[in-house]
Amino acid sequence: MNNIILIGPMGAGKSTIGKMLAHSMNLPFYDSDKEIEHRTGATIPLIFEIEGEAGFRDREVAVIDELTQTSGWVLATGGGAILRPENRAVFAERGFVVYLHATVQQQAERTAMDTQRPLLQTKDRAGKLNELMTMREPLYRGVADLIIETAGKSPKVVVDLIRHHLD
Repeated sequence: MNNIILIGPMGAGKSTIGKMLAHSMNLPFYDSDKEIEHRTGATIPLIFEIEGEAGFRDREVAVIDELTQTSGWVLATGGGAILRPENRAVFAERGFVVYLHATVQQQAERTAMDTQRPLLQTKDRAGKLNELMTMREPLYRGVADLIIETAGKSPKVVVDLIRHHLD
């Protein structure tokens, strides 16, 4: 299948790996978060502020549904896209789903300097990341066709692992 959907928590490397994977396979790359920002002309933090998380998730469902209508692409999703049953159904029906697993510690390290993540605007970032993983981990695993542990692996190694599995 030429439709590859990358899922996982924030900081797992979905966007970085997605771009590299798409390039290596000569496929277009889409990032659902970037697409939402492009279409609205607003940042995700601003959308969260104005519409709340529910409003953002509604936009996310629509964008993911639209982006996955065609064939032959790589899609990096936002970490919370897995929460909506509509997205999980689209993932299962329209693509090969790769779960990029990252530990809470890895996520904390990789997002430490990032101020653009609305759900991490809290004093206890590690606690929030742990809470999100506890809720989302079973959902990620439930739709994944392939699970890759990203710990200690460069993006190139992860891309090679995905390519090897697809060949």
